Amino acid sequence: MAMQTTPTRRFIKLTEVKAYTSLSTSEIYRRIAAGTFPAQVTLGPKSVAWVESEILAWCDKLAGQRGDVA
Repeated sequence: MAMQTTPTRRFIKLTEVKAYTSLSTSEIYRRIAAGTFPAQVTLGPKSVAWVESEILAWCDKLAGQRGDVA
């Protein structure tokens, strides 16, 4: 019987989120407020990060919405 493994969860900082998405800091926070972008996770009193898999899924969803342009 095959053993199931839990996927690795990786937290990434704002700099990496911006690199993945090409969005500015203010645009990221605007979209979080609008509910259209994954919210950050509080790591401590002055530290937040994002779940990498959620950011990648958001990017994939956006890319999937573009449709085929002929």
